[in-house]
Amino acid sequence: MDTVIKSKSKKIKYATLAAVVFLAFATTAYFSITKKKSLNVNPNELLVKTVTKENFEDFTVFQARVEPLNAMLVNIVEGGSVQEIFAENGTRVEKGQALAKMYNPNSELNYMTQETAIIEQMNNLNTGKLNIRNQELQLTQQLLSIEHDYNDAKRIHDLNQKLFEKGVISKNEWNAIQESLRFQEQRKNNIQLSIQREKQSNKVQIGQINRSIATMEKSLEILRSNKKNFLITAPASGNLTSFEPILGKTYQSGESIGKIDVMTGYKLVADVDEFYLQKIAVGQKGQVDYKGQMLEVSVVKVVSEVKNGRFQVELNFSGKEQLTLQQGLSFGVKLTLSEKETVLVIPRGQFYSETSGQWIFVVNGNKAERRTIKTGRENPDYYEVLDGLKAGDKVVTSSYADFKDVEILEFN
Repeated sequence: MDTVIKSKSKKIKYATLAAVVFLAFATTAYFSITKKKSLNVNPNELLVKTVTKENFEDFTVFQARVEPLNAMLVNIVEGGSVQEIFAENGTRVEKGQALAKMYNPNSELNYMTQETAIIEQMNNLNTGKLNIRNQELQLTQQLLSIEHDYNDAKRIHDLNQKLFEKGVISKNEWNAIQESLRFQEQRKNNIQLSIQREKQSNKVQIGQINRSIATMEKSLEILRSNKKNFLITAPASGNLTSFEPILGKTYQSGESIGKIDVMTGYKLVADVDEFYLQKIAVGQKGQVDYKGQMLEVSVVKVVSEVKNGRFQVELNFSGKEQLTLQQGLSFGVKLTLSEKETVLVIPRGQFYSETSGQWIFVVNGNKAERRTIKTGRENPDYYEVLDGLKAGDKVVTSSYADFKDVEILEFN
């Protein structure tokens, strides 16, 4: 019996068809994946600018407030509670003027105890000095008495010498008279030597006592001066600001309760975005507009500590104009960060907030294509272009909030 053999042509036909279907599906998938995402937009809703070469000046603009050039803090020297207030915030005060009075019973008692102890020590030293003087006086009185005895012995000696020479008195009597004179002379010499040594010793002791007393007098003077620290006075003449003590409130020693603005000049103080921390340095120049007149200013201090994303800059007026400014007044400062130079730039726009200067839409006929770029410095007018664009390119600078995932903008 013959066996029926199936034709292989049908298998080949089916395999070929399957391969064609798979290839078509793969091609469709590939193009759907690789196809750039586009979006139809109205060109009238976009802001288009031209890339140009301009004289680029790296500068920044910020607001700065007027503050006195010099100011002095009003500090609590002796801690305690506020007993009286003699001045008001915002008024002008003169150096030495009483501002407030503090009260601290413990400190006052301590001052009294120290003062009493110092005075007692001084009295003891003065008593010791008086005793030394009395000892000198007693020795002087003894010397007078001894000199009197010596003079008597000398007078008797001279009188009996003639009698001895005439043989009126005996040899023994004469020897006794001579011995008496020798004794009185030796006695006088000894007391004179003692007085001399005593005076030298007393001079040293009294000098030491006087120095000790002088030191204690200075200590007493300082102590009494410190007692005046309960009265807070103005350290300088000027406007009293930030002065808001509260009656009865306790303040610690060294605590500041106010400030005196010494109105001898002005400075500008600004809080600048931390982006400019590495760009702003002492000595850089700037300008402010004062009543239509451009005044030169310069950076004199940069406080590099960043707080809430900002750091502090101080500027001084460079000119010699006599300005009359109001504290707290605000100025717009244009600070130059570099010299002018011709570079490729893009006008500033909202696109930068979405792209950070890494890409931009470049207009090409009836569409705008996404392109990678590189930007450098910036100022309030332009962004510097380092790579990716050329002069004459048209770019979209309006917001990209709705185009973040789009690569082509089709104009309709």
